[in-house]
Amino acid sequence: MKLFIVSTPIGNLKDITLRAIETLREVDFIICEDTRVTGNLLKHYEINKELISLNAFNESQKLHSMIRKIIEGRDAALVTDSGTPTISDPGSRLVSEAIKNNIEIISVPGASAIIAALSVSGLPTDAFVFEGFLPQKKGRQKKLTQFSNEDRTIVLYESVYRIEKLIDELTEYMPDRFIVVCRELTKKFEECWRGFPAEIKKQLLIKTIKGEFVIIIAPINWKQL
Repeated sequence: MKLFIVSTPIGNLKDITLRAIETLREVDFIICEDTRVTGNLLKHYEINKELISLNAFNESQKLHSMIRKIIEGRDAALVTDSGTPTISDPGSRLVSEAIKNNIEIISVPGASAIIAALSVSGLPTDAFVFEGFLPQKKGRQKKLTQFSNEDRTIVLYESVYRIEKLIDELTEYMPDRFIVVCRELTKKFEECWRGFPAEIKKQLLIKTIKGEFVIIIAPINWKQL
């Protein structure tokens, strides 16, 4: 009666641990965000398992049926489309419910976009705050105002559809803060842009923008060497 929290690649399919592959082969079923995405990963590693989707739209309806399956004696793995489950992705409610039902929770760690981006940023990593995706409307300005006084490194996620808006906001709220913008981490066209918000905006204007982004904002008193 176990639930394994299994990290999967954030882009490059080779970035998966041997333990993760072994776990996915041994569990009875796999709970995933998108069956098509996870299906491609399993096909690559010749793994054939029952897939059940769990996402922001169906979590409340499917939660208890998945818990019942595990209580009945079937081990499960929770994965997300990329990276570590429950980090700005569905799954935390499932884990919480599993704990309530005395199901053993086992971490199978691996790739994480947050850590990958921090490791190449060149910014302080001894203390950082991860805020995931900013609210699209209500509370967004309040968050940006708070960030303008933050003395720790800040890590954000952003989609291709709102990255320009975010850079414009950073130009307005913290024009003198050094930032690092990483996109397509571990993939063929991976790149990181470094500079002040206005400088990053120039890069966006001349690039074909695709993929998911990790934005890292330097602490308020950090000075580039």
